[in-house]
Amino acid sequence: MSNFRSYSTEGFPPVVKTLIIINVVVFIAQTLLDPSIGLTRLLMLYPLDHPYFSSYQILTHMFTHGGLFHILFNMFALYMFGRQLENIWGGKRFLAFYMMCGVGAAVLHLLIQYASGDGAPAVGASGAVMGIFVAFALLFPNTELMFLFVPVPIKAKWAMLILIGFDLFGGIQGTDNIAHFAHLGGALTGAIMVWNWNRSRSRFY
Repeated sequence: MSNFRSYSTEGFPPVVKTLIIINVVVFIAQTLLDPSIGLTRLLMLYPLDHPYFSSYQILTHMFTHGGLFHILFNMFALYMFGRQLENIWGGKRFLAFYMMCGVGAAVLHLLIQYASGDGAPAVGASGAVMGIFVAFALLFPNTELMFLFVPVPIKAKWAMLILIGFDLFGGIQGTDNIAHFAHLGGALTGAIMVWNWNRSRSRFY
């Protein structure tokens, strides 16, 4: 399938809506409780060899964010691309996909961190959202998208390759505070799951 089509009249399906609400509630809780109990410190993903690391952070880091712009960008992308996938997959499959992409993002991030000795903790839904975008681009590759920083429409398949290239370059350079390999882990997990579901003839449409 090469072009976007609407498969449901539901513009704001329940799982996407619930995920956005949870992220917003956690962000408000971070803002209110960080000065007293350090909520972000408890929920963020620490390196494997860090004394603050706990296995539950592989999940909780997906619902924490580092600032207003961070959560706005992630939630906007989740709404724009996630609602289309939930409308064609259904809520249960979409939620499983989203969570697996987030876990895949965390696993690759932790492994690269451990190998490189980088000790910075990570927060954000970006890895899961990257998996969502990759799935959208694979299913609807010729859908034209508009980005604020690009003055012309660009097809989803090219946007996907550009973003993956950006994260690969940024991850190798390692000169900013973006968890590029978490993005790549989410993208890889999403691509593998879409490929596997297609190969097993699971129903997409």
